Amino acid sequence: MKGKLEELTIEELDRSLNESKEMLRKERFKAVTSKVENPKKIKELKKQIARVLTLKKEYALGIRQKKASR
Repeated sequence: MKGKLEELTIEELDRSLNESKEMLRKERFKAVTSKVENPKKIKELKKQIARVLTLKKEYALGIRQKKASR
């Protein structure tokens, strides 16, 4: 998964970020209301969100070069 994120465009990163945030919200809700199948899922989603935000920040600072949309 780490290698795939670096290949995504900024628009795809935004889409991935929104999907991950929505999944995290649903997993947290499930954790409160019922038993969770995979308790590590919340931790993995938080790391995924942090990775995407880091890549977006690197693009904003010019550390990484922006890729054109496919």
